[in-house]
Amino acid sequence: MVRCPSCGKAARVVPASEDSDPDGRMLFRPRRLLCRGCGLSRVWSRRLVTLSRGTAQPARDPYFGIPLWLQVETRYGWLWAYNLEHLDLIRRFVQASLRERAPWYDSGQKMTLVARLPAWIKRAKNRDEVLRAVSRIHASLATA
Repeated sequence: MVRCPSCGKAARVVPASEDSDPDGRMLFRPRRLLCRGCGLSRVWSRRLVTLSRGTAQPARDPYFGIPLWLQVETRYGWLWAYNLEHLDLIRRFVQASLRERAPWYDSGQKMTLVARLPAWIKRAKNRDEVLRAVSRIHASLATA
């Protein structure tokens, strides 16, 4: 979910077609920006993707470079999610009182999404603030 560059309402970035990529590169499949508010439709078909890094500044969509809709600033940095499933995963991880690691985690492969979360999000002492931020993001959906 992104902020529409035309009307400022919530818009979506979705795969442009349902065809599977023969190379298996789902990340580079063409994308379409769709806004129900103003009818804006754009297609992205380049091979350059810019992923957001860190939480010091607002996050942007990797395809169109448009600010994400699901983000809020906290005193530690920006909390953001690409979609509702991503936001729910963050909420469930932060809310969990027992965070078990996958058995292969200690063997050097730390490529899970939650392993890549910033330390301030994973700290138990910040749990309440992070969960409030998630609630604020959910509240922003009411205005979408």
